[in-house]
Amino acid sequence: MALDTSKYRNKLQENNPRVNLVPLIDVIFTILIFLMVTSSFQAAADTSSSSGKPEINQTAGPSDYYLIPVAGLKLVTVNGIDMSKDIKNGAIAVHTRVIDEGEIIIKAKEGAIVITAPSDMLPDQAVNIPQQ
Repeated sequence: MALDTSKYRNKLQENNPRVNLVPLIDVIFTILIFLMVTSSFQAAADTSSSSGKPEINQTAGPSDYYLIPVAGLKLVTVNGIDMSKDIKNGAIAVHTRVIDEGEIIIKAKEGAIVITAPSDMLPDQAVNIPQQ
């Protein structure tokens, strides 16, 4: 008695698994509706400024300083005065007025930041130790 392997092979080819995608689509839409209902959306303010500087009215929180991190930061000078003592964890806090009215040059390869503050601002006011 010989084995009929062709009949077995045909039977395996006919028994392809069938996946019903309707329940999967139902579950995905249910999750999507749940996320849309529970999420809160907030309209973005129209900012026509393309300079990347924060606007004066956009300061958040009680601080008037912005954190500027630089990998390997070793030297910070403000109007030619060394303020490296204010570096903490490779970052320095710079006053918003310096960002708006002054100039900040970041030399990443040298690990230095050169800041030109407004003429009536002291170097101690221009930069500060970052608060974390």
